[in-house]
Amino acid sequence: MQAEPLFGQNQDELTSTVGGDTRRARQLWRALYRDRIATLDPLATRLRALLTAETEVGLPTIAQTAVSVDGTERYLIRLADGETIETVWMPEGEADGFDGRDLRNRGRLADQGYQRATICISSQVGCAVNCQFCLTAKLGVVMKAIGLIVQGIGIPASRITVSTSGIEPAIRRFAAETIRPNLALSLNAPNDAIREQVMPINRKWKIAELLEAVKTIPLGKRGWINVEYVLLGGINDQPEHALQVLELLRDIQAKVNLIVWNPGPEIAYRQPEPADVTRFHRILVDNGMPTFTRRPRGRDIYAACGQLKRTLEEPELVALS
Repeated sequence: MQAEPLFGQNQDELTSTVGGDTRRARQLWRALYRDRIATLDPLATRLRALLTAETEVGLPTIAQTAVSVDGTERYLIRLADGETIETVWMPEGEADGFDGRDLRNRGRLADQGYQRATICISSQVGCAVNCQFCLTAKLGVVMKAIGLIVQGIGIPASRITVSTSGIEPAIRRFAAETIRPNLALSLNAPNDAIREQVMPINRKWKIAELLEAVKTIPLGKRGWINVEYVLLGGINDQPEHALQVLELLRDIQAKVNLIVWNPGPEIAYRQPEPADVTRFHRILVDNGMPTFTRRPRGRDIYAACGQLKRTLEEPELVALS
């Protein structure tokens, strides 16, 4: 019988695991997520007695590491059940203006001008959304969700962003939470016709429904909804598309993150022309929309946005231009 992992369980699940004893569940929570125990040995005898012989901590292990020339690191992580997910760590700061230097094996990144970092965490094994431009969609869905515990590791909710493809009821539940991270909506199209083509989930929840749900999220004066927009050459990157995006977002406190599509095998899209990217960006900015064009990170190790595909079975990583 496969051991039951404790790691990833939330407070309610841990309470059930220890037979409903809320005090012991809190002790177990602290041991797992604050003290970061690797085995059950440090637990108090009475707490261990409440756990079955088939219980284990079940920490994930790193199955593969790849380091990009731009300093980005991609980790393939094996879960307790043998399935794998990916995590990407991206150093940022003064060294963000990547000049083509190979930053692998250069020692402490802080010594190279990096002041902070962003980490991208998978919330599920595979993906059922099936965005046509995304390599992860080739996996299909293997397991719907995994437990993500960030409370207690020193990261405030204001520094965390949850990205969604646009599940309308979930956005409304998110809006009702008392403690909320930031939200990023993957829009990726200026209208329903194009969005249904590149994101089949739009057949269930149209853009108007999603934006009405987004409007229910309480935002302070400095609050923003992040809108992610992958630019696909000849599909959604023309001036008329930029104007349609402006119209969609005119009543929303939004800032737009433009992402130049990152290529992958067996995906029949092309990257937009640099001039089209610049023009699209300029139209949004000139009309008062806060807009950023995201610089691709880790493209040579399949770590860029839309490239994650659990590449353990592909040890020879292909460098992409």
